Amino acid sequence: MRKSTFYFIYMTVNLILLFLLFVHASVRQEADLKGIREKTQIVQRLGLTDLCLFTEASYTRHLSQADLHTPFQDSPMSLEHFPSGSIVAPPAVIRKIGTNSATKTQRRKEKI
Repeated sequence: MRKSTFYFIYMTVNLILLFLLFVHASVRQEADLKGIREKTQIVQRLGLTDLCLFTEASYTRHLSQADLHTPFQDSPMSLEHFPSGSIVAPPAVIRKIGTNSATKTQRRKEKI
């Protein structure tokens, strides 16, 4: 058998397998839709909070429930000692609060 014939058969089998993977994903998506709907109803009925992405610290576990001072509860000058705290940005509300206070400080300095 020529090498090119073997290569052609190999590529054909791989393309068929790839196509079957997509078909399987489509079938599983439809089958799993019922379970996803049930879980959505449970979350809404129980009023569960956000998805828990990290398990290290309370302010990285539930980002929507963190306040301004939680990362610095040990000391105001303490460094971030959880890796997830440097990966996740603070919520937009907290960033706006920090920006507003910095703007107010600049305005006060300009008045003086």
